[in-house]
Amino acid sequence: MPAQLLPITALLFSTLLMLMAGGLAGLLLPIRAGMEGWSTITIGWMGTFYSLAFTAGCLVVPIFVRNVGHVRVFTVLLTILGMSLLLHSLIIDPIAWMAFRGLAGFSLAGGYMVVESWLNERVNNDSRGMIFSVYMITTMVGTMSGQYILPFGDPSTQTLFIICTLIYSFALIPTALSRAESPKPLTQVSLDIKGLYKRSPAAVVGSLVSGIIAGAWNILAPIYGQMNGLDNLSIATMLVTAMIGGAIFQYPLGRFSDFVDRRYVMVLSGIIGVILSLVLMLFSPADGLSGYMVIFLMGAVLFPIYSLNVAHANDYAEANEFVKISGGLLIVYGIGNVIGPQIAARMMESFGKTGMPVTLIICFAAYGLHALWRISLRERPAISDQKTEFKYQATKNINTPESYQMDPRSDVPEEETEETPAENSSTENIKD
Repeated sequence: MPAQLLPITALLFSTLLMLMAGGLAGLLLPIRAGMEGWSTITIGWMGTFYSLAFTAGCLVVPIFVRNVGHVRVFTVLLTILGMSLLLHSLIIDPIAWMAFRGLAGFSLAGGYMVVESWLNERVNNDSRGMIFSVYMITTMVGTMSGQYILPFGDPSTQTLFIICTLIYSFALIPTALSRAESPKPLTQVSLDIKGLYKRSPAAVVGSLVSGIIAGAWNILAPIYGQMNGLDNLSIATMLVTAMIGGAIFQYPLGRFSDFVDRRYVMVLSGIIGVILSLVLMLFSPADGLSGYMVIFLMGAVLFPIYSLNVAHANDYAEANEFVKISGGLLIVYGIGNVIGPQIAARMMESFGKTGMPVTLIICFAAYGLHALWRISLRERPAISDQKTEFKYQATKNINTPESYQMDPRSDVPEEETEETPAENSSTENIKD
């Protein structure tokens, strides 16, 4: 294992620092906005601009990479991320902050994509699972550690903004000085969201709803914590608790879906999400251990459901379609991320701190009910022996929401993708 990780150590260290700064910024900015007295709707718009630009970055950044290469683009993106934080500290205005959050979303999407495509080329199928497990651990550790920087500074001053910028700048150094060979030129994957919906409505609608849930929580959870009277340390702990719950239950939930119709697991996740959201109205994080336990269990369904959608859509795909399918679902997920903060902000503006659980109740109910409706329309078709297991999809085929266009394996001639067994023999019969 050390021998396999050594060539990518610098890249992983840069990733750790990039996500550390991103974790700090994601918590610092909503809290500072709340301290400025801005409404939850205004803060929701900041999240919407961030998510919209993040999705746009996934589409545009590959063009830059093909023209000038991974290292130069990565350097520019991290520089822009640092600039966006300094601009936040210099210009305290909600409209300006929406634009600055857009810069950050665009750049962070590109940063993810460069890192993941770089890793994807440096590993083979035998080590892909291990390498990307280390990568996911790195991103989680970076994000959580960044959030815990907040209690050591005062969000009302420029200090934390400067620290965040310094971390982004430091993240440039390992990759810029690395002697590792840059990845090969990339090609862009063609997307067919309409065709994807015809093949798997449950996966497409599920990705949209899971994006709404994630967008609502990731952007407005700090404000929800403030409304519950939590201090900065407690808010960071709340966010980390949800992430840990998602990390622990990601594999068991996905592995269970390998043995049953995945739509039943979607229904189960929706039911659990609704129940936990109702409980969250009774036991908030301000209630101590009981509240944090609810948040932990909420994270167990909040974060893994996107992977269920990707796995379900890929069940009937040919090997050369995995990246294309993940790309289509990414766009849908990104649209959900844009919508989520708007819904949650208005709910919290109307109902106060109960607005967040009410938003989650509606979304989890929609997620589960749609999957149940699709089950009632069509039974689960027989899947061929070549069906890919959830574990395999989550490692070899890298279904992260950032890397689909940056995968060198996506360079598949068009004539090889137009006529595939999946389309010829089963697209008409497989509607879910």
